[in-house]
Amino acid sequence: MANVKKHGKSRWSLKTLSIIIAAVIVLITVAAYLPLSNNSFINFDDTEYITENHYVQQGLTLDSIAWSFTAKHASNWHPLTWLSHMLDYQLFGLNAGRHHLVSLALHILSSLLLFIALRQMSLDLWKSAFVSALFALHPIHVESVAWAAERKDVLSTVFWMLTIITYVRYVQKPYLSRYLLILISFVLGLMAKPMLVTLPFVLLLLDYWPLARFRPDRIKNLLIEKLPLFTLAAVSCAITIHVQRSSGAVKGLYMLALKYRIGNTIVSYLSYITKMFVPTNLAVFYPHPGDGLSWLSVAVAAIILAAVCALVIIKAKSWPWLLVGWLWYLGTLIPVIGLVQVGAQAMADRYAYIPHIGLFIIIAWTAPLLLPKFAYRKHCFAVAGLIIILLLTILTNRQANHWRN
Repeated sequence: MANVKKHGKSRWSLKTLSIIIAAVIVLITVAAYLPLSNNSFINFDDTEYITENHYVQQGLTLDSIAWSFTAKHASNWHPLTWLSHMLDYQLFGLNAGRHHLVSLALHILSSLLLFIALRQMSLDLWKSAFVSALFALHPIHVESVAWAAERKDVLSTVFWMLTIITYVRYVQKPYLSRYLLILISFVLGLMAKPMLVTLPFVLLLLDYWPLARFRPDRIKNLLIEKLPLFTLAAVSCAITIHVQRSSGAVKGLYMLALKYRIGNTIVSYLSYITKMFVPTNLAVFYPHPGDGLSWLSVAVAAIILAAVCALVIIKAKSWPWLLVGWLWYLGTLIPVIGLVQVGAQAMADRYAYIPHIGLFIIIAWTAPLLLPKFAYRKHCFAVAGLIIILLLTILTNRQANHWRN
């Protein structure tokens, strides 16, 4: 585990402070997403998932449950997501506001679980809280929360965080029962959305930092330890590719040449970073440029990304969170970055939901080191953090209003 300075506080006071921070994150996130309670469904995928889906509108019946495990509907296999929609319909009917509030509750739960996971691993209360707040309040995440059809994002992320927390507990005391909890959480996450296939890779990154388990003589054991998880991820990939190909969602090479997919991938990696810092012109659909792709943009993006990679490698020993955060970002985007093109989009806000956590970690742990020490340094960072959170809250509230109908 990473070492931290003692704050002169009792264990109880730190626990109380954590509860207060969690409560504040909940309240601010609820305030940011207040428009959701009055928002309707939209006619973009919500019809397939809820408003015109016969099986979902049966509620939880034997017939609908069986369908959820066998359906290739909407070009996805995610039975747990279907079951959550069925439960919502059984409880709320077509009251869209209630469906949205359930998604908001799941988003808030993921934010709190992220806070818990980072605090347990790094033992740094305030940096963990800042990452959690960025995740909870960044406007690019509104699409995953406010779009009813994207329930799979917020639901699967809950299990992503639970898998990490159970993994940390296993690292502390490696009991078989705790390892089984890791597998159960991971399987449930895959059944909500196959995006979790990159999670075993992220666990290896966390072994490097902040868990400090990654040593040359232990690499083989760490890989063997993750082998069941990588196997489950491979099975999920195979199912997903089969479902998407059989439904015609995967674009063949004859439709989109490899060079255009690679070019768009490079540009998109930089675009997601840009939208993290300047979350403007967010849209439900970004058309793929195809053969209209600007190769100058590709070259500029490639140079910038290569420079960041070089910097990360140079600073990896002294600032290990740079490597972890950067590889988290690059790695978790791979399933949706467009090398295997699914749909006609160049990128999507919802795809940044988990990947941006890696960049948030970089910001939270690096920012305090960029300024020289002075008398009110901590106060300045606290004020700057509060201003950022306030701005994000306002922007997220405005973005949530765009999803009205």
